[in-house]
Amino acid sequence: MPRFSANLGFLFSDRPEIERVAAAAACGFKAVEMHWPYHVPAHDMREALAAHNLTMLGLNMPVGDAPGDFGLAALPGRENDFQHALDQALSYGSTIQATAIHCLAGIVSPDDRAAAERTFIANLQWAADRAGEAGMTVLIEPMNHRDRPGYFLQHVEQAAAIVEQAGRRNIRLMFDCYHVQITQGDLTTRLRTHLNLIGHVQIAAVPSRAEPDEGEVNYREIFRTLDSLGYQGWVGAEYRPRGRTEDGLGWLSTLSGG
Repeated sequence: MPRFSANLGFLFSDRPEIERVAAAAACGFKAVEMHWPYHVPAHDMREALAAHNLTMLGLNMPVGDAPGDFGLAALPGRENDFQHALDQALSYGSTIQATAIHCLAGIVSPDDRAAAERTFIANLQWAADRAGEAGMTVLIEPMNHRDRPGYFLQHVEQAAAIVEQAGRRNIRLMFDCYHVQITQGDLTTRLRTHLNLIGHVQIAAVPSRAEPDEGEVNYREIFRTLDSLGYQGWVGAEYRPRGRTEDGLGWLSTLSGG
């Protein structure tokens, strides 16, 4: 069965972020991932991770400071802002020994999509070269149009084409089953088709985004598929718990056969 990581942006959110590290370890997680932990001093986060022997998988780049910003990588004219945000993410990520940085594409109007794609590819190439020097991977993630209207990257095939065009080995696809199911569905076929480009998988119930033991996605079958494909990465538990995180972790054994 897959190895599961705890997304500390959503899980254990009833306590300060630094304390979520210990909570994840106490529940048996061996790896964690984060959204935007930048308000926590990086050396404090690194000490907490080391104290609990946890692997830090990745974190999001800052989204930008202008109204409506949700990522910068595909925004023409904002290249300097993107580079500054990447520097911040790489500095923090290197200190906490993260393995990946998620480059958020941003909100783009339909009329700007052609220019946005060119900008996105160029920024990803620059980011991948910088991240590669630090031994890190760059992730890009399609997001659904319901939760994030206007987000540039919406489809798995679009993301796969961009990864191919960027031509860097350390640019990978983050396959979030929640987002992909809402926008496209056909999860197991898309996992099989794009496995060679997938750097990370995330899960949550659809449509609630709660624990993955409810809703329309059969995660037991998703996990079997990942096993049959020989997927060696982690599966991130990026869901919003129905209540206290610890009370909802029964899915780890019921869905994975543990």
